[in-house]
Amino acid sequence: MTLRCDLVIRDATVFDGTGAPRFRGDVAVEGDRILAVGDLGSIAGQKEIQAKGRALAPGFIDAHTHDDRLVTCGPECVHCKTSQGVTTVVVGNCGVSLAPVRMTKRPPPPLDLLGDESWFTMGSFGEYAEALRKRPTAVNTFAFCGNMSLRVEAMDGDVYRAAKDHEIVKMQDRLRESLRDGACGFSTGLYYPPNTQATTEEIIAIAEVVAEVGGMYATHMRDEADHVLDSIRETLRTSREAGGETGALDLVISHHKCSMSENFGRSRETLALMDAMAQDQPVAFDVYPYPAGSTVLMPDKLRQDVPVQITWSVPHPEVAGRNLDDIAQEWGMTRRAAADKLLPAGAISFSMDEADVRRIMAHPRSMIGSDGIPHDAKPHPRLWGTFPRVLGMYVRDVQLFSLETAIHKMTGRPAGIFGLPDRGTIRPGNFADLVLFDADRVRDNATYAEPDRVSDGIEQVWCNGVVTYTEGSEPGTAAPGRFLGNPRLKAG
Repeated sequence: MTLRCDLVIRDATVFDGTGAPRFRGDVAVEGDRILAVGDLGSIAGQKEIQAKGRALAPGFIDAHTHDDRLVTCGPECVHCKTSQGVTTVVVGNCGVSLAPVRMTKRPPPPLDLLGDESWFTMGSFGEYAEALRKRPTAVNTFAFCGNMSLRVEAMDGDVYRAAKDHEIVKMQDRLRESLRDGACGFSTGLYYPPNTQATTEEIIAIAEVVAEVGGMYATHMRDEADHVLDSIRETLRTSREAGGETGALDLVISHHKCSMSENFGRSRETLALMDAMAQDQPVAFDVYPYPAGSTVLMPDKLRQDVPVQITWSVPHPEVAGRNLDDIAQEWGMTRRAAADKLLPAGAISFSMDEADVRRIMAHPRSMIGSDGIPHDAKPHPRLWGTFPRVLGMYVRDVQLFSLETAIHKMTGRPAGIFGLPDRGTIRPGNFADLVLFDADRVRDNATYAEPDRVSDGIEQVWCNGVVTYTEGSEPGTAAPGRFLGNPRLKAG
C-alpha cells in the first residue's frame, strides 16, 4: 500500500544539520512537518522533486540580524534572506530592537539603523509579536529585547550616563514583560555611546530578570579591539552573576572579531580564553564571513589606516556606496569634517584580518550570522551573500571545513544554542524548513560595489513546508514564517 503526502524530495544528498556524514536519500513532507527520511519508495508525493544528488539541508538560521523592521514588511521584503536559503532570523541584536519603545523623535544611533521614529510605534513586545502574527513573512522570527531600546525609554532619552536605581527597576520591569510576551532574551551593545556608560553592575541587574523569567543573553561587547580580552571576561562575568544560583545564563557573543591592525592574530588569545572559561559556563559566538564590518558612522572612531565606505546618509543620500576619503577630497575638507557633515549616516569599515576571520569561523563554538543591515542604501554585501559565501568560498574553494561542518554551523548548532524546538535538523517530526542547493555552483555574487546581487546555486527553499524561494524567481508572496516565542520561558 502506498502512503501519500504533500511533497517528496527524491535522491538528495542529505545533510541532516547535526554534522554527521551526508547520505543519499529521500525526504517526505506532510503539511509543515517532515514525515519521513530515507529510502521512501513506498511513499508518493502530491508533488515530487528529483534532486539528482544535489544537497538538501535544513533551512539556514541567520544567528545574528537586524531584521526587526524587515520582517514586519511582508514576504517580498525578505528576498535577501530566502535567496540565501535562510528560513529563520534572529533579531534584536546589539541592544537594538524595534520594541518595546515608542518614539516621537529620531532615535539615537545605532537604534536608527532600524529607521526613524516613524518605525518605533510598538510600546510592548506583545505588540511586536502580534504584528508578525497578523502580517507574517517568509521566514521565522526569533527576537531578543534590546537594552538600548529599554534605556531610551526608561531614561527618557538621556542615555549618555549610568542609569539611576529607579531607571534600572523600570528596565527590569519592561524586560520581564517582554520575555513573557515572547522575547527570547536580552541583548546589549556596550560598544555604542547610548550604552557605553552602562556599568557592568547595571547590566547584571537587568540581566537577572532573564534568570528569573527564562531566556538568554547576547552581547556586542564593550570592546573588540585593544581590550577584547577584558570584554570577554566582563561578558562571562555578566552571564555568570546574572544567572546566580540557577547557573550562568546561556550566552552568545555577537560577531566575534579582533579589530584594528595592532590586534590582528589575537583571535588565538580570544578563542583560548573562551575555551578556558567555557569549562564552567556556556559560551557561543556568531561570525560573518567578511573582513569588514558595518554600523553607523562614528566620526570619533575613525582611523586613517581603516578604509571607510558610506552605506547611507540622511543629509547626503547621493554619496551612498562611496569611499569617505574620496568624498572628503571632493568637498575640500578633512576626513573627520566630511564624516560630521554626513551624519546621521552608516559605514562599512575594513578593520579585520582575513586570517582571524577564518580562525574564528572554523572554531567549534562558532555559528554563522550575517549581521546584515537591510535598510542601508548601499549595504554591506553580507546582507545578501553570507550563507552562499560560506558554502562556496570557504567550503568548496578554500576548504576551511567540510560541508557537513558548515551546514551544522548554520542549522543544528544555532537551533541548539537558541533552544529552537524541532528546527535545525532533518528528521521525522521536525518542521519542514529545508534548502535544496547545488554544492558545485553555490556562490555569493554580492560585492561592496553591487551589494544586492542574488547568489547562485540556491535552488529551492521551504519554510514550514511552503516554498519561499525558487532560483531565478522574483520575490515571492508566500508567508509561512512564524514568530517563535521564548522557548526558555518559565512557568508562572
